[in-house]
Amino acid sequence: DLGHEYIFQVFAEQNIEIFNSIKFNRIVTQCPHCFNTLKNEYPQMGGNYIVQHYSELLNELAAVGRLQLNGNGSPSTLSGKIAYHDSCYLGRYNNIFKDPRDLLTLSKVNTIELARKGENSFCCGAGGGGMWVETDPATRINKARLDQALASKTDIVATACPYCLIMFEDAISTKGVGDEIQVMDIMEILDKQI
Repeated sequence: DLGHEYIFQVFAEQNIEIFNSIKFNRIVTQCPHCFNTLKNEYPQMGGNYIVQHYSELLNELAAVGRLQLNGNGSPSTLSGKIAYHDSCYLGRYNNIFKDPRDLLTLSKVNTIELARKGENSFCCGAGGGGMWVETDPATRINKARLDQALASKTDIVATACPYCLIMFEDAISTKGVGDEIQVMDIMEILDKQI
């Protein structure tokens, strides 16, 4: 057994070697877990890069007029209430709360807030390997978070993390409430609002 730390270091060193052989300005990630690793852990091994989550980059593009979100009333425009779920690695670990919300505001969708949000958000259940661990279906964290979303009367849970997306999809399917609530990545929402 080589151990998680050793395996991480070997892969990180290989990635850093490859990254350092390529000329680029920044790394943009969709995944908050990858964002956290590249931004906060790679520098300890010599991998110093400008790392952004896609919500940060898209806000930059919107600020200079290169991304126009207007929700212009086309058939693809979303209706209903949309609540943003703060993922652990984007929010609490890296203090990125504003960028995803700004994108939803720019999209002109009807946003509401979940009771547990920002620094006090509630985990989707995927972190720490929870996505791959079998637990009692009655006590799964993702079901508890879904119950919180249902209590808010939101129609769509927006997320900026592929793990959160999967965990919400699983809870919605398991609970059989797909006709009451859905989950979408912010990129999906933006695509419908451009």
